[in-house]
Amino acid sequence: MIAIAKHMKPTLISMTIVATLLSGCAQVAQITNKGGDTTCSDFSSADEKTQNETITKMLKDEGKNAPANLELAGNRFAIQTYCRTVGKPDSKISEVPHL
Repeated sequence: MIAIAKHMKPTLISMTIVATLLSGCAQVAQITNKGGDTTCSDFSSADEKTQNETITKMLKDEGKNAPANLELAGNRFAIQTYCRTVGKPDSKISEVPHL
């Protein structure tokens, strides 16, 4: 029984390290939110939640209050339209006229 316990400790330690690293990766994604410096290609490939977080950061960085749902939807639509038409993949979303 003691031999089994000795083998389990490294496994538990390894699992703890892996879980810590994976949870750290999720936190890094949140830290790297570039707000208005986000490119059209990154914005377009993100899900709606991430797009909203990016827009919110961009507006807060500009000294504005956190946007309401309607303002988020309007800005997301303007950014998506810009990126699909005149924007280039490396264009920054802050270049888009926004509310």
